[in-house]
Amino acid sequence: MTTTATEDPQGRPGQDPQGRPAREPAFTPGASGASGAALAVLPGVLASALAWTDAHRTRFALPEDVLEPHTQVNATLKPLGELAQLGSTIRRTTAPGTPEHEVAGDLVAYAWEQVHEGALLLELLRAEPFAAYPYEIYAAFAGYGLRHEGFEALARPLTATRAWAHTEQHANRQLGLVNSERRVGVVTHTDAGGVLSRTWLGGLSEPWMFEGSSGYALTHTVFHLTDWGRMPDRVPKKIDGYLRTWLPAWADGCLESGQWDLTGELLAVAASLPGPAPVELLDAVWPVLADVQHPTGCVPETGVPAEDPSPDPYPFIDCYHSTLVTAFAAALSLRSLRQTDERAGRPTGEQTGETTPGRERHTP
Repeated sequence: MTTTATEDPQGRPGQDPQGRPAREPAFTPGASGASGAALAVLPGVLASALAWTDAHRTRFALPEDVLEPHTQVNATLKPLGELAQLGSTIRRTTAPGTPEHEVAGDLVAYAWEQVHEGALLLELLRAEPFAAYPYEIYAAFAGYGLRHEGFEALARPLTATRAWAHTEQHANRQLGLVNSERRVGVVTHTDAGGVLSRTWLGGLSEPWMFEGSSGYALTHTVFHLTDWGRMPDRVPKKIDGYLRTWLPAWADGCLESGQWDLTGELLAVAASLPGPAPVELLDAVWPVLADVQHPTGCVPETGVPAEDPSPDPYPFIDCYHSTLVTAFAAALSLRSLRQTDERAGRPTGEQTGETTPGRERHTP
């Protein structure tokens, strides 16, 4: 990730790639934001992002022709699957009885209604038995405790085929399929450890080779490995140390280049690590992302934050994912910081209903 100097050779303030005055790095080794800076902004960031998502839930609705061959999966089923996945994680990570917990649960219920309680996913699986995406979307619901008997009856023989085990895909995507199989409760088609070793992250790639595509591959490797932050103890020690060392530099590069969506994913990764939260990183980066968040709660994927006060300053397609990711990362960060305070014997805020990391759990 390239960086931009804060001054030109004559000592005048420089500009970042979007034409804004260049800023100082958000994170400097050995320094941090003010103590508690993340906790000061996170509750508001989470509540605001969820409120925007709830207000725009109908934009996630599936079209009537969703089963037709011409329908664009990335513009229909993908957003809905992300709503189910990230909403279910937020629900499990927030305290029962809180507004955020209730809103997240309502969003998952809405997504389940959109797929006709699994019946639509069964139709997709019948039409495309060679495709993994219906199974992966279903697994997001199954991991939450929402199941469809007919879907699983058809999926069992399909996932036992040679074709399923030998589908050619990138290693981080294969790791996602392994995690989906775990959620559904079937024998995985391959060993997760072997797949992890073939990923960009598992190979402990040279950190200066980090860029957009490797960044998203890295974040999703962690999400699939930890079941979207539920099981931090699945992160091997060497990968934990590698991430703690290099996440600050990568996050700072993303902030400098206005990559807000990837910044959110990196924050979610930081909050999915085993052991104490990386407090300095969270305190340094979260206030910056909070400033990017629009008053309505949405967060743009990239670029200069809008100053437009209207309810919809960005097209839905350009902000729904980054807004969901911001809410997801905020919920995980609050959990991680509060657990760190608990271990240190400091008073904490509200507790979540999440179980001890590493234990399987289904929440209806």
